[in-house]
Amino acid sequence: MHSENVDSFDAWRTAARRLLVANVSPSDVQWTDDAVQPTLFDSDATPNVKAAPFSVPKTFLELAQEVACHRDSKRWSLLYRTLWRLKNGEPDLLKITTDDDVYILHRMQKAVSRDVHKMKAFVRFRKVSQIGEAENYVAWHRPDHRIVHLTAPFFARRFKGMNWSILTPDESVTWDQDSLRYGPGVSASEAPDDDALEELWKTYYASIFNPARVKVAMMKREMPVRHWPTLPEASLIPDLLHQASARVATMIDKYEGFAETATNYMPETIDLESLRHAAQRCRACDLCHHATQTVFGDGPANARIVLVGEQPGDREDIEGHPFVGPAGQLLNDALSQAGIDRSQIYITNIVKHFKFTEQETTQTDVRGKRRIHQKPNSREIYACRPWLEAELSVIKPDSLVCLGSTPAQALFGRDFRISKDRGTFIATDWCERTMATWHPAAILRMPDEHRQAQMRDQLVADLSSL
Repeated sequence: MHSENVDSFDAWRTAARRLLVANVSPSDVQWTDDAVQPTLFDSDATPNVKAAPFSVPKTFLELAQEVACHRDSKRWSLLYRTLWRLKNGEPDLLKITTDDDVYILHRMQKAVSRDVHKMKAFVRFRKVSQIGEAENYVAWHRPDHRIVHLTAPFFARRFKGMNWSILTPDESVTWDQDSLRYGPGVSASEAPDDDALEELWKTYYASIFNPARVKVAMMKREMPVRHWPTLPEASLIPDLLHQASARVATMIDKYEGFAETATNYMPETIDLESLRHAAQRCRACDLCHHATQTVFGDGPANARIVLVGEQPGDREDIEGHPFVGPAGQLLNDALSQAGIDRSQIYITNIVKHFKFTEQETTQTDVRGKRRIHQKPNSREIYACRPWLEAELSVIKPDSLVCLGSTPAQALFGRDFRISKDRGTFIATDWCERTMATWHPAAILRMPDEHRQAQMRDQLVADLSSL
């Protein structure tokens, strides 16, 4: 058994090249790094064979450089086993994504890439001293993996005109406006706490914080809580979140013209029957003056699936129930194909009144005016939204499905694009498994028959995944 102790990609590459030339099988090598105790058993001397030049795919080298930064001590043996297979009859191994070794390597690479992204986003420099004309800045960061060598060139390009150091528990790096110098890790206690620039940065962060677009679960996913101790703006977040509802109400009242929302009509007892009864007298927006009636949600309070549409249509407005017209029939067919019993799910809309314009009909056998659907605007959605939030707080579904872009953008944010993110589960404040799919009415309006059939199949597939 041969033993190799390496702590960097360059050290691994040198050892791997020597072992490969000596034809040492992966099963005969024990790889360790500085974080792992060496074996207690005797080991053979590593063959001192002069490494002859040989080539490996560029994609493997790029992959290996990133995987080498992963914290898992098994990375070295995994890389050598993959290199061995590439040079011994499996030159196209990396194209086989289902291979166990390749699969694990790509998962490691993805974890490292994600960590690099976080470090670029969350490093905050603090001014510590001024020597002559130069100012010195220090940042302390706790990455998941040993990625300082991967990220340091980025910071050198971004902040090339200042002297800085980045400290992590495993490694550190210093930039003197000319070259990068790497050193050992540093504990958090040796990092500076604050500087005068922090107050300026906090003021700026508070000014750009948009309370109307707060998604706490998404914010914690994109800015993990473990990084908050080194982010000066993190100390502001609890107060900003606490003030968000009041600030949104002020924004709506001041800038969008609504003095009240559905919250002004909430019953004292929050259950579906009380909510349905209270919604009948809601006057939070003008839609109630033109629609026939409020169309509240339908379904059992213990439903595990909730579907949310945009607003009731012409038939729904007349009958008082959601999804009973042509779009409702298409939805029923899709639910049946997906194996879902409609009587066991809850179906509602984000806006409870029908919004429409009237148009003289041109058909010779029909007289009068037709009511043409109009999309609700952001003010009407905001005014009605408390009803949906109250419904969801009562039901607490396992799966929440937005039918169409209007409810999807209301729950995920205005940047959500159903053509891009349809069918993907995303955690929201109301349900861990929230997704969006096509609205049945959008499928019916699609003029291209092929595309219409494709969208119908996608709707069924999305519902089948619940």
